[in-house]
Amino acid sequence: MRVIFVALLFFFSVFFVVLSRGQNKKTEVNVGIVTDVGMMHSDIEMLCINMSLADFYSSRPHFRTRIVVNVGDSKKDVVGLELLKNNEVKAILGPWSSMQAHFLIEIGQKSRVPVVSYSATSPFLTSLRSPYFFRATYEDSFQVYTIRAIIKLFGWREAVPVYIDNSFGEGIMPRLTDALQEINVRIPYRSVIASNATDHEISVELLKMMTMPTRVFIVHMYSSLASRVFIKAREIGLMKPGYVWILTNGVTDELNWISETGIEAMEGVLGVKTYIQKSRELENFRSRWRKKFSRMELNVYGLWAYDAITALAIAIEEAGTNNLTFSNVDLGRNVSELEVLALSQYGPKLLQTLSTIQFKGLAGDFRFIKGQLQPSVFEIVNMIGNGERSIGFWTEENGLVKKLNQQPKSMNALSTWKDHLKNILWPGEADSVPKGWEMPTNGKKLRIGVPKRTGYTDLVKVTRDPITNSPVVTGFCIDFFEAVIRAMPYDVSYEFIPFEKPNGKPAGNYDDLVHQVYLGRYDAVVGDTTILANRSAYVDFTFPFFKSGVGLIAPIKDQVKRDSFTFLKPLSWNLWFTSFVFFFLVGITVWALEHRVNPDFRGPANYQASTILWFAFSTMVFAPRERVFSFGARFLVIAWYFVVLVLTQSYTASLASLLTSQQLHPTITSMSSLLERGETVGYQRTSFILGKLKETGFSQSSLVPFDTSEECNELLRKGSEKGGVSAAFLEIPYLRLFLGQYCNTYKMVEEPFNIDGFGFVFPIGSPMVADVSRAILKVAESPKAMELERAWFKKKEERCPDPVTNPDPNPSFTSRQLGVDSFWLLFLVVFVVCILTLGKFTLCFLWKSKGNDLWEEFQQPDNDSYINKVEKCPCSSSETHA
Repeated sequence: MRVIFVALLFFFSVFFVVLSRGQNKKTEVNVGIVTDVGMMHSDIEMLCINMSLADFYSSRPHFRTRIVVNVGDSKKDVVGLELLKNNEVKAILGPWSSMQAHFLIEIGQKSRVPVVSYSATSPFLTSLRSPYFFRATYEDSFQVYTIRAIIKLFGWREAVPVYIDNSFGEGIMPRLTDALQEINVRIPYRSVIASNATDHEISVELLKMMTMPTRVFIVHMYSSLASRVFIKAREIGLMKPGYVWILTNGVTDELNWISETGIEAMEGVLGVKTYIQKSRELENFRSRWRKKFSRMELNVYGLWAYDAITALAIAIEEAGTNNLTFSNVDLGRNVSELEVLALSQYGPKLLQTLSTIQFKGLAGDFRFIKGQLQPSVFEIVNMIGNGERSIGFWTEENGLVKKLNQQPKSMNALSTWKDHLKNILWPGEADSVPKGWEMPTNGKKLRIGVPKRTGYTDLVKVTRDPITNSPVVTGFCIDFFEAVIRAMPYDVSYEFIPFEKPNGKPAGNYDDLVHQVYLGRYDAVVGDTTILANRSAYVDFTFPFFKSGVGLIAPIKDQVKRDSFTFLKPLSWNLWFTSFVFFFLVGITVWALEHRVNPDFRGPANYQASTILWFAFSTMVFAPRERVFSFGARFLVIAWYFVVLVLTQSYTASLASLLTSQQLHPTITSMSSLLERGETVGYQRTSFILGKLKETGFSQSSLVPFDTSEECNELLRKGSEKGGVSAAFLEIPYLRLFLGQYCNTYKMVEEPFNIDGFGFVFPIGSPMVADVSRAILKVAESPKAMELERAWFKKKEERCPDPVTNPDPNPSFTSRQLGVDSFWLLFLVVFVVCILTLGKFTLCFLWKSKGNDLWEEFQQPDNDSYINKVEKCPCSSSETHA
């Protein structure tokens, strides 16, 4: 192959000599090319450069300048120095690697010689900010947005970069990290592999990757190293279903240099590839290449080399041939070998023309923007069998699309990844999308911290096995977590580690326990851990597996004082007075209506008074001895009987309620009443409730902590007057357990603070959060959740209602005294009847009296009344007095 290359180089050199002789007026301009002579990529690029110059000058014979190529071997020479010193080149093309380019750019900057690279892609070169450096290729960081779009499309939450340990590999990392952070994708660690790593060192690194949970890997390295990595990855088992590998264009653009074994090992891998737009000129060039060099595969770097030398030829022609000289300037000891370089007088002019070059090249539109080419499209490929298959494209305008001619409007209805990309074959020939994260079966067990409680152990209880001294953890929260793990789509190995001191006492409060996850001492926390905003700032919580809140409980007592006057309490004093007034009113009215026609209502004055009282109160039991004959009196008595019936029935019901039912009421009704009265209150020790109460306005001196239900009961029983508390604040789960023991003594009166509930704790960004949350929903929707609640919350006392489903655990009967407002309409009807009947009687009496003494006339019987003709009962009192 090297013989072919030398022969071709000799051929083109002779060609240019002959061409220059035929054009006597042509000015030769020396251009240096720094390359790795003898390497495959160097041979391809040099052939492309020579073909470009031949095509360019043959189609432009009128140009006054001709580029003369001066090749420098980067493996032998100090890069660029020999070309500048011996050949006084006006521009330098190359070198191949970013590390070589870094040194060469500094030399070009000091000597004012433009450096044009068609293969150095590291973003670190841009940071040099040299106006004499031009990148005739794409910077590596441009493709990070394509990688970000792929990861976002499939919803992966973590990704691990796998890159070579040099400036080429490290250059992409800052931009890649920023791009992934924008979509909340975490980089848990980085896998760095040396360029000269042995197979054993590669295997060690891959085994480390296997023990990690993340299954999405982004590979950025040279193709030669990538081939070795994937061959080892397949041997170890990292190419099985569930794994995701994404290649940067540093690998995909050089697939033709990878062996067949390496390509086969990459099956199922996704890759970002430089997109070269098809054109007639490109097809013609490929055809010519295949005819001349059938054994050499043309790649994108050869096309960029072709376009780069074309751009340089145009720029040199436009810059002219003036000031092609160098002036001697000592660069000092900053340059290796202490060389003294010349300062190009031609460089500034060439820099200006090169910056404005714009044409249609083989690799696409050629135009320098801020000293480098700007891509707008990348191709997405999928490695299948012995080659690659295009599955879509990424564009700045539309993102990921199957075809470049897709209209932006059609993107609004996209709903799945299959609408963005063609079918994908994943590693291990899997046809389903890997979730990107798995719990490694050969990894370490999850270290799960659990709280050490002294009270309310129905939720979490930590004991020690008397034989092995190993911790035994039980409780509702533990049972629920184990049910969740069984519902997970994969096996999870874990161990519970109590958060306790060597003496067995709790090592801190719940904030301290959660902080251990942030510090990395625990992989998770399982227990009665409340989801709070301040905790979520440094850890992640799953969906709440148990509803929570903060409840206020207070002692309850019977508000009814039962004494010798209890029988009066059903009716208000107003109603008692009104009733007595109407009793007399009805009695007097009936007496007035019946006095002249009914002998039962006549007689001596004291007898008539007693008759009025007797008749009035005998209507209470619907059994008056006196008969009523007149129509008005009978109508009044009927109306009054109805009122008495309603009153007696209401009185009986209310009195029965007072005598047989307890009217239980809390001694405290709200948190605001506690603050207004300055009462002492209790709260759970080690709970967040203390901070909430202080924020609300409670002073530290008015807050008393407790640990167990028994302590809380003792404080409430004493009351604030005897060194106890007036009320207590507990989270709802603990409150349910407390009222299960003392449901006839205390009552939840308010829920002043709303919180999300209990959740499991994981480090920020942990992919397990999503899987565990889904499993929590499965368990919560299944009968298992109800079984666990019945097992742990209903075993205290079955007769005590649940304060969550029945907020009043001690139903009270609140009955108010009956007042006039409840019966005013009935009294009004009776009063109206009284007025009407008395009014009619008075008018008729006045009409008949004809000016006689009214009282004397009233005392006389009404002989004209039809009632006198009614047959009287033989036992009537009227006969007795006759």
